[in-house]
Amino acid sequence: MTDIHAEGHPKSHPYHMVKPSPWPAMGAFSALVLAPGFLLLMKADQWWLFIIGVLLVLATMFLWWRDVIKEGTFEGVHTKIVQRGLRYGMALFIASEVMFFAAFFWAFFNASILPTEVVGGVWPPIGVETFNAWDIPLINTIILLTSGVTCTWAHHEIKHGHNERAAWALVLTVTLGLCFTALQIFEYAHAHFGFREGIYPSTFFMATGFHGFHVIVGTCFLAVCMVRAFKGHFKPDQHVGFEAAAWYWHFVDVVWLFLFGWIYWWNGG
Repeated sequence: MTDIHAEGHPKSHPYHMVKPSPWPAMGAFSALVLAPGFLLLMKADQWWLFIIGVLLVLATMFLWWRDVIKEGTFEGVHTKIVQRGLRYGMALFIASEVMFFAAFFWAFFNASILPTEVVGGVWPPIGVETFNAWDIPLINTIILLTSGVTCTWAHHEIKHGHNERAAWALVLTVTLGLCFTALQIFEYAHAHFGFREGIYPSTFFMATGFHGFHVIVGTCFLAVCMVRAFKGHFKPDQHVGFEAAAWYWHFVDVVWLFLFGWIYWWNGG
């Protein structure tokens, strides 16, 4: 493959030589602001620095990914080998996310399998009223599994060159993701325990809340893909952006199955 560099020199390799970008430095600065902002929020209940950090991170994400979409969709620099590298990167990112959830599940099992005298030697601890697994958690399980089906349907349509059909399938997926989040918020609002009221509430809210955050991120991810599908950005042989979103969404689905089985059902719900 022969292409032309920005400097006018011929390109005789399939790799993408990325142009100098300010977004990595901006991302590092945003994280530098966000980290102490989060500490201030947790320790002193001060929101201002945390909000600034979040806004900076969101701005970095928007501007950086805008450039990536431009490079892949309009400049044509995402060759087969570049797409492969992007897939590897997404796979490694999901692997790192698995480690996060493994830590939360480890904390849960450490407290639940061998409950200490501090919690009364039983699990759930005495006085803790757990959620009924066959109520909202079951509904949310059905919603997420259905959203996985509609996401796969969208992928099928993209692979056959039907961007508009894929976009409508993603409309359903995003709607289901919003429904899941709404029900999760409703469940939290009716919880009979608070986050700081013991090991059970802490492990429950950390695991389910971190998953809920991932659902929100995945919904935004798919919403961007939905808009891009309506604009006809995806091609049957070039839609790695959607593939990354779909992998992430299916990962969220699988994690929820473990949460439902262990933290809701096995936990006494």
